[in-house]
Amino acid sequence: MTRDFAFSSSVEANFDGLVGPTHNYAGLSFGNVASTSNATAISNPKSAALQGLTKMKALHDMGFVQGVLPPHERPHIKTLRDVFGFTGTDGEILAKAWQANPNFVLASSSASPMWTANAATVSPSGDTADGKVHFTPANLCAMFHRSIEHDVTGRALAATFPDTHHFTHHPALPSVAHLGDEGAANHTRFCDDYGNAGVEFFVFGRYAFQGGHTQPGRYPARQTYEAGSAIARHHRLSDNRVVHAQQNPHLIDAGVFHNDVISVGNANTLFHYQDAFVDTPAVLNELHHKLTGIADFTSIEVPRDRVPLDDVIKSYLFNSQLLRLPENGDMMLVLPTEAEETISVRDYVYDLIGKGNTPIKQVKFFDLRQSMQNGGGPACLRLRVALTKAELAATNPKTLLDNDGFTRLTNWVNRHYRDHLTANDFRDPQLLIEVRTALDKLTQLLNLGPIYDFQRD
Repeated sequence: MTRDFAFSSSVEANFDGLVGPTHNYAGLSFGNVASTSNATAISNPKSAALQGLTKMKALHDMGFVQGVLPPHERPHIKTLRDVFGFTGTDGEILAKAWQANPNFVLASSSASPMWTANAATVSPSGDTADGKVHFTPANLCAMFHRSIEHDVTGRALAATFPDTHHFTHHPALPSVAHLGDEGAANHTRFCDDYGNAGVEFFVFGRYAFQGGHTQPGRYPARQTYEAGSAIARHHRLSDNRVVHAQQNPHLIDAGVFHNDVISVGNANTLFHYQDAFVDTPAVLNELHHKLTGIADFTSIEVPRDRVPLDDVIKSYLFNSQLLRLPENGDMMLVLPTEAEETISVRDYVYDLIGKGNTPIKQVKFFDLRQSMQNGGGPACLRLRVALTKAELAATNPKTLLDNDGFTRLTNWVNRHYRDHLTANDFRDPQLLIEVRTALDKLTQLLNLGPIYDFQRD
């Protein structure tokens, strides 16, 4: 099965989250080893945002379609007022909340929306019964600081993909534990051409309504089977083109909090760890079976005796972008520099590339240390959206990165971001003023309209 990649009628666009002005290390994400181990470290929001933009620009220059999604308003005064009940001016609310418990403010100040792999689950039009691209924002109910994201995420996605002839936007699933949804961090899609029918792969950590199944005991399983299956139905996917697989609960307890920390897939390729799933051989067999006639499926398994699990987690080997090169269809891994600095990972990757007997032919390393220290690598920073040419033309053009857009966003970051941020800074109402000024300007740059609560009050 071959095709001319240079003249494909569809593309996979990667929409990266712009790192927010309040990027900080509060250690809020239980089960994410990097996040908790770097709690209280001093952050550099400006450096973090520029690191992300540099990766976006490099991929754009290689011919990939690269988009951007906006950060959220933080500190989120609406949460402190409507959820925790604090009253008064914005400054008074911050002061009262900090006095009551600083964690109220810190949990309302996270820049975690930068990790847009958790923003939503996206089903391309080739898979859906109505021939539209479907979006469902993730409820992220496992962590309080992330559970407050989905309303603004939904508005941002609707402003980015506004044409109702091509795009359908669903509300997030109810924010209850039985329907815990972490978005595309636990979802991928296999296909030949991005515009044709494919098989969607939903990975979950636990069953919420079925007993008798192994579950992690140390860390929470954030994604449920019920959430993935509900989204598949809302997106009008055929049962014959969906595979659900349970993540190995022992790996969750080791710190593999999402599937994209232990496997990554794209097009006809799945790159995964030996112990990634419960009954991995059965999962691979089902994928092979359902992809028959759709794509020549290849699975690449990393043996545990080549790369120890601890090295997988600290290097984020699988929290990589697996990209299909536009000119020839070869696969490229985009990895953080931590992967190159981890000897077992570096040796394995170069050996894989050197043999040349898999679809993965290239590797690129990027410095994303500010994000990595908070538990997010290249895969966390992007939301993949497969689009036909007509759907791409219907996408908000201001959100698609080009040379001018890169310059404008770089200048915007340099003008509005601090290069030093500590937890104590969130007590200062001046930071909130700076954030709102920056985001108000950003909505103009990206033509998003009033997506933020402070713009709508």
